[in-house]
Amino acid sequence: MVRCVGLLSTMCLTAAASAAEAPVPDPGYLRRHAETRGFSLGRPVQPRPTPDGQAVLFLRSGPRSPTLSLYEFAVASGQTRELVRPEQLLRGAEEQLSTEEKARRERMRMSLRGFTQLELSPDGTLVLLPLSGRLYLLNRKTGTVTELRTGPTPALDPHLSPDGRRVAYVRDRDLYVYDLATEQERRLVASRHPQVSYGLAEFIAQEELHRHQGLFWSPDGQQLAFEEADHRGVELLHIADPARPEQPPTAFPYPRPGRANAKVRLGLISVTGGRPTWVRWDADRLPYLATVRWDKNAPLTLVVLSRDQHDLEVLEVTQGGRTRTLLREHDPAWLNVDQDVPRWLPDGSGFLWTSERSGQRELELRDRSGQLVRVLVPGSAGYQKLIDVDGQRVVFAAAADPAVRDLFWVPLGGGPAQPLPPQVSGPAVRGATFSRDHSLYVHTWTSPQSMTRTTVHRADGTLVGELDSVAEEPPFRPRLELSWAGPQRLRASILRPRDHRPGRRYPVVVSVYGGPGHTKVSAAMHGYLLDQWLADHGYIVVSADGRGTPGRGREFERALAGSFARTTVADQVEALQALAQHHPEMDLTRVGIYGWSFGGYLAALAVLLRPDVFHVAVAGAPVVDWLDYDTCYTERYLGLPADNPAGYADSSLLTHAAKLVRPLLIIHGTSDDNVYFFHALKLSNALFRAGRDHELLPLVGLTHMVPEPLVTERLWERILATLSRTLRPTAGS
Repeated sequence: MVRCVGLLSTMCLTAAASAAEAPVPDPGYLRRHAETRGFSLGRPVQPRPTPDGQAVLFLRSGPRSPTLSLYEFAVASGQTRELVRPEQLLRGAEEQLSTEEKARRERMRMSLRGFTQLELSPDGTLVLLPLSGRLYLLNRKTGTVTELRTGPTPALDPHLSPDGRRVAYVRDRDLYVYDLATEQERRLVASRHPQVSYGLAEFIAQEELHRHQGLFWSPDGQQLAFEEADHRGVELLHIADPARPEQPPTAFPYPRPGRANAKVRLGLISVTGGRPTWVRWDADRLPYLATVRWDKNAPLTLVVLSRDQHDLEVLEVTQGGRTRTLLREHDPAWLNVDQDVPRWLPDGSGFLWTSERSGQRELELRDRSGQLVRVLVPGSAGYQKLIDVDGQRVVFAAAADPAVRDLFWVPLGGGPAQPLPPQVSGPAVRGATFSRDHSLYVHTWTSPQSMTRTTVHRADGTLVGELDSVAEEPPFRPRLELSWAGPQRLRASILRPRDHRPGRRYPVVVSVYGGPGHTKVSAAMHGYLLDQWLADHGYIVVSADGRGTPGRGREFERALAGSFARTTVADQVEALQALAQHHPEMDLTRVGIYGWSFGGYLAALAVLLRPDVFHVAVAGAPVVDWLDYDTCYTERYLGLPADNPAGYADSSLLTHAAKLVRPLLIIHGTSDDNVYFFHALKLSNALFRAGRDHELLPLVGLTHMVPEPLVTERLWERILATLSRTLRPTAGS
């Protein structure tokens, strides 16, 4: 039985192992988890209601295949049919991805294959499907698929025009447009230097500002706005495959803190060609092109950001490429960029904007000139995301609890928010996608007791049906308890072995992320499956979202400004000790910690700074020295290196390497182009020179993601073995 004590545990969510469940621990579970990608394969993804609300298109793989095919759910009949499989178009050939496409997908954290992107024409008849560097057009009425006669090199990031007559894309760094009626390809802008591209978002925009697109159609389909990214002057980092020394390394422009970024500007050009018009703003003061929107009945609108990310402006593009400022924001720590806004109203009379000026995120309605009309969603609501807007209402996600995401709607004229049906019992993480006419929406949800499900609803919430899943279901439900821990009420989770025995003390493993922009604790089942597998080997696994993580207000998030080193570790210690006070079965004389990316950094930092608390660490793909990470992310939180040398030094694992007295396993992909492999090498070298024992596990040929099933399986076997050597859980728990 799970104990719920006072304010510490506001909800306890448990599922006892039934007779039908596998033994604890399940000896075959890790293989199943790896081959099903955590039981996510086979579930509908990227649902797209047709503009008329009569059907829903979606992508889906097989239960143990990473290749996505295209399906259609008919609203009238509730039936699902397969429209096309990648194998039909490849005709036995292997899917080929260019280096540029692999990098773009890495930025999007996309490891699936097949059809990973789809776009619909305005009437929903045509579906654009990129595959293996080629472009295909599916006619839903006839069922025919036509390959566009583009040039011989791969087409990147294609987009249908709003009138459905053309497709714009990038080939060999050049911007192209393809006329569907004449089947003619036209090059609009040509690059004359290998370090200059047209129509592609640069690394910083994709990785840190979450703008993955570099070309944008005008609402009438007659013009394109496009990014020019000039990487001349940006430092080149090289990735070599150590297992294939005969192959030359691949160079990537990668801006490190204090060094040059790509120079970015935005051009406008007619689909018939001609000389581009360049949009003008104070790029010396506001160099980051954060957001580009060109909504119907609205001007081309930009969000530009200062390098220190303290200042932001929303700009309207006027005649001749001139700009007019609609809105300014300032934050002495940093500003968060929200790619959902500015979102113009359908009639162009104003736009929606999010701001943290009050100390909490709020959704605002502003008029055509940028003046505040009203706050639609106040900070007390826990606003998270903009979902949909029509002429009458706004649909949004919000929750006071950062582990939860609920859906609501509010009238544009103001008033109390109303829940968007359907009602989901208990805490959950929900999302929705609306048809263009707002008559239909697709509802996705997951909870601590359910993997993701996808249902279709009419505008009033009436259930139409559910998108079919062919996914395998996990053999168990995580034995999850969601808690609030410590004086700061940090959001935390606890997982016990499914055969937990009252009165027994268990070693503890902290599963951590702990950094900006991401919460680890979530009311979503899929995030706890591997942690439960680990717990079933005789551990209590805990997580906590400390200061710096989102969803708790501006002051909570900005607490780590200037240094990553102290606040992050202190909050993990606080949560761990607070949980143990209420749960005496947690044995704090045996504590391990593991994480990936920022979590890998924090795991290593914790065992270096607090060996009295953490007795073993596993650090996956850790940033080791923040002078070696990218400009936009690092400077947002630590400032420029010249302005904060002490903060950079204190935040570096190299500064503290000689303090290591506990076991540490470092894991890193040798082809990682986000956190480069040399991070792990630098830490290993510093530890070696300091005479500190440690382990280094290189994942040969892998990037920041680890999608290969065999590697996933072996990786978690190694993590378990490393933790068990130090923590020594009781066999059979």
